[in-house]
Amino acid sequence: MGPTKILLPGRRALCRRNDLFAISPRRSSAVSRRLSTVRVKAAESWKTGIDFSDPDWKVKYQKEFESRFNIPHITDTFPDAVSYPSTFCLKMRTPVSEVFARGYPSDEEWHGYVNNNDRVLLKTIYYSSPTSAGAECIDPGCTWVEQWVHRAGPREKIYYKPEEVKAAIVTCGGLCPGLNDVIRHIVITLEIYGVTKIVGIPFGYRGFSDDGLAEMPLSRKVVQNIHLSGGSLLGVSRGGPKVSDIVDSIEQRGINMLFVLGGNGTHAGANAIHDECIKRRLKVAVVGVPKTIDNDILLMDKTFGFDTAVEEAQRAINSAYIEAHSAYRGIGVVKLMGRSSGFIAMHASLASGQIDICLIPEVPFNLDGPHGVLRHLKYLLDTKGSAVLCVAEGAGQIFLKKTNAKDASGNTVLGDIGVHIQQEIKKYFKGIGAPADVKYIDPTYMIRACRANASDGILCTVLGQNAVHGAFAGYSGITVGICNTHYVYFPIPEVISQARCVDPNSRMWHRCLTSTGQPDFI
Repeated sequence: MGPTKILLPGRRALCRRNDLFAISPRRSSAVSRRLSTVRVKAAESWKTGIDFSDPDWKVKYQKEFESRFNIPHITDTFPDAVSYPSTFCLKMRTPVSEVFARGYPSDEEWHGYVNNNDRVLLKTIYYSSPTSAGAECIDPGCTWVEQWVHRAGPREKIYYKPEEVKAAIVTCGGLCPGLNDVIRHIVITLEIYGVTKIVGIPFGYRGFSDDGLAEMPLSRKVVQNIHLSGGSLLGVSRGGPKVSDIVDSIEQRGINMLFVLGGNGTHAGANAIHDECIKRRLKVAVVGVPKTIDNDILLMDKTFGFDTAVEEAQRAINSAYIEAHSAYRGIGVVKLMGRSSGFIAMHASLASGQIDICLIPEVPFNLDGPHGVLRHLKYLLDTKGSAVLCVAEGAGQIFLKKTNAKDASGNTVLGDIGVHIQQEIKKYFKGIGAPADVKYIDPTYMIRACRANASDGILCTVLGQNAVHGAFAGYSGITVGICNTHYVYFPIPEVISQARCVDPNSRMWHRCLTSTGQPDFI
């Protein structure tokens, strides 16, 4: 069995679907020995690509990290690009139009800028041992190496004249709470800078090539109240035309700022658009805002829509609990979002306090057998009289027939693990001649379509503002996110290499197991 994760900070902890890492606080000694073996193998794998015998390895590693996390700037392609004093002035009390009428803001109107050299610490915990819960180490000795990323925010100098900017916003993929909030604050912030030409591209990347889809003019008046409802004002879709066709459209429309809201696939497209613009020497700022309800974007504390999803999932879980608790030997099954990561299922289980079994893609489980999920459900019915099970949509796919089908975004079409578990539960209890009343709830589309809650609303506001600040500062090929409670800019390639996963050796997963009281299902 290979190591559960290769611990290279800044790269990421690689998640394996079939790991056996730290599944329950109530382990047998045999399981503990097995996990020790895994950790030893993981420690051996850390040396790949790093020569720890070199006395300067820390310095070289830091330089390599800084090189990877350097964010592209307009001056990289256009060394003679001219900068201007920022038109984003927090101290001014006169209307923007009057300030522009007399020229750019004066010195006394400058306020609240972020220095280009400001950095945020990527990792904040010093792990003394690779066996510490959630340890992320570079070497077997867990040497501490500082890793800094670019702080987001408005800069004193900008590289675009607002009156010459045509900004476009596009939302791709599936729906997510908060899309309208981000759109709203991108538009509002652009107008504060003085931009008057703002458009929305309808229905994702498809809107760049479909002649039947006209771009939507946007202004503060148009977006003023869109955050009060769910969905996306611009519509969403998966897939789209070729990158060259998208850039052709950008060039023809005169767009020089593009804000892309989407997940890993959408960001991969944004990065390709950025590269093509550089290849053609087009002065276009391409800035991403990570949108994934699953919270599976690397290096970020969380993504917008996640808090809302966890909160809304409580309604489904509470309904399942009431149904199960009110029935004779009732079992409630709730399927939540999470293709490759179980963050929603884990956090919803912790928040509700009503879940007896939480199943996520990162931790394998057996349905049958003496240590399987079905046997534990029988134990729960015999001792409690009812049970509630929460499963992420990507969990247990090995039990389902593979279709090899792909959706428009290139994602594998998953089997319905919720329906499968429901059927297996009924079959099991019928087979042993014991009654069980199974209720199944899938709230996926109800959760995706609702408006953002207060927490996500604030996050969306700041992400939208910082996306505009990054574009005016001359950055492109970047995405904005929150890291260790601070807002930062990441180069897109560093956050799209793979999905972020729940670490089965993390304290948060251990907390979830303590809350549910579930055993190992292996």
